[in-house]
Amino acid sequence: MTDPCPFLGFPDRLADGHRPHAVIFGAGHGTTYPGQDSSGYALAANAIRVASQGEAALVGHWDFDLGGPLFDGKPAFCLDIGDIPTTMGDNAGNRARIEAKTREVLELPAVPILLGGDDSLPIPFLAGFADHGSVWILQIDAHIDWRDEVHGERYGYSNPMRRISEMPHVAGMVQVGLRGVGSARLAEIEAAQRYGSHFVTAREVHTQGVEAALRHIPEGVRVVVTLDCDGLDPGIMPGVAARTPGGLTYTQVIDLIAGLGRRASIAGFDIVELYPPADINGLSALTAARLLVNAIGAIARQI
Repeated sequence: MTDPCPFLGFPDRLADGHRPHAVIFGAGHGTTYPGQDSSGYALAANAIRVASQGEAALVGHWDFDLGGPLFDGKPAFCLDIGDIPTTMGDNAGNRARIEAKTREVLELPAVPILLGGDDSLPIPFLAGFADHGSVWILQIDAHIDWRDEVHGERYGYSNPMRRISEMPHVAGMVQVGLRGVGSARLAEIEAAQRYGSHFVTAREVHTQGVEAALRHIPEGVRVVVTLDCDGLDPGIMPGVAARTPGGLTYTQVIDLIAGLGRRASIAGFDIVELYPPADINGLSALTAARLLVNAIGAIARQI
């Protein structure tokens, strides 16, 4: 499906004989908890795309975040193929469609980039990597998302890192940006620690820099980044459902992305939990769009 407002004006296909190196697609809903209205998340992917339009004509310009043009002097290689149709409440169907699209992109082969959408989306997104070798996870989030079940549901927005940890192709996990309360109970903390997840609080990043997180990622491995928007401070990312002060800054997150690109290989990227009804003057969508630009720039530089 072609989106009428593609990210940065990217095409939805390349000429015959050419293959993309990265493919963007969106999804609004994964798994909804019973009785919860998550309809606002369906607006997220398009909000990010709209926010990117101010830079659509500047793709070839110098980007001071990246130290050069977006594609680093290489031919343009990124597609935006629009949104996967999802329906609130169609939990199994949504998961199946997201996983299938991820597998389809990886078969090209290309790096899949998912715009969301609620924070249950990383579960089917990561499931799509099952036949493509082992990956590490870099989660940027205020919360560890390690609940086993909530209201009888095991695949919702409180469960993704727990479910992802159970996937045989996931070799390890670093969770960065953690802060505040509500992230987990003692049982979830202990379960994550038994698994071997590396916790890096927002305070540690503020005092030690992004190396506090990067040092836990082995050099040369393939890494999927899952970026929950509430991992950033609400002063620059107010459009989230759970605003928590003390989050990561924009510069810290783009330094994490750039540092990861130099240390390892970015195999996939998702950005979730943008909640446009809570945004202020489009600030969160703009910040999310710029973060995605940095992710694409890092992917371009590892080719």
